[in-house]
Amino acid sequence: MSVVGHAPPPFFKRGPAPLVRLAFFVSLSLVLLIADLRFHTLEWARLAVATAAWPLQRATGMPIDAAGDFGAYLSRQATLLKENEDLRRRQLGTANLLLRQDHLEQENKRLRTLLDMRERQPVEGRIAEILYAARDPFSRRVIIDKGSQQGIAAGQAVVDDIGVIGQVARVFPLTSEVLLLTDKEQAIPVAVQRNGLRAVLAGAGAGMMELRFLAANAEVQVGDVLVTSGLDGVYLPGLPVAKVVKMDRDSSHSFARITCEPLAGVERHGLVLVLGSRTALPPQPDDAPATPDLPKGKRVKKKVR
Repeated sequence: MSVVGHAPPPFFKRGPAPLVRLAFFVSLSLVLLIADLRFHTLEWARLAVATAAWPLQRATGMPIDAAGDFGAYLSRQATLLKENEDLRRRQLGTANLLLRQDHLEQENKRLRTLLDMRERQPVEGRIAEILYAARDPFSRRVIIDKGSQQGIAAGQAVVDDIGVIGQVARVFPLTSEVLLLTDKEQAIPVAVQRNGLRAVLAGAGAGMMELRFLAANAEVQVGDVLVTSGLDGVYLPGLPVAKVVKMDRDSSHSFARITCEPLAGVERHGLVLVLGSRTALPPQPDDAPATPDLPKGKRVKKKVR
């Protein structure tokens, strides 16, 4: 009951029943759906709501888009790094192939030159490869991959496509030891190509050689080319050996000090040509003078004073 003259507070006011409200709003929804479906009456409202909600949608989607873009950036970076690494590896592999191809081309060129040189020489030759240098630091010797099984013998001359390198010193079944021209124990008879002056060229170590036993006024000058004279019976005559690079003519000494540089790749090339043995030279005559044969029945009469 309510007090006379006083209205009840709003809290205690009761409107329509919930079921009535539900029925009303359901009916209103059906009417709006049918009207929008048939007459498109709510199109303007839909556009207004979409326009008003667009900034909110963009603001809400920006973190998601930023996270996606950042993930794509990281993925692209990882892909680019991997591609760059692959490209570097391919470049290194290609560079190695190019360097190897250049090395093979140079080696083939020297090989063709050696083969042509073998055809020009009057003796047979066998191509060999330098394996490594001898372990003795005080000598200039190298080991080649041909030995007695391949017909190599001690004393044979070793040349390359330019000139003389050295001489076979020791022979093993499958390898041989070559004494280089620059070794201090090596000496080779040579001649000055310009005037034919004969001399002896000896190794001086450190990749150089010395022309020994020539007078201080000998007709030799810087730039002269020295070739083998062939007087030792080992080297064929006319093979290039060295070039004069320095001269010291001191009048106080009997002999001139002449420094020479090898023409061939004594310290460089890996392929060499081992020349076969030369044709045996005729034996040297005896030191004692021979008595000429006299006709039979005649005798040499000694004069008595």
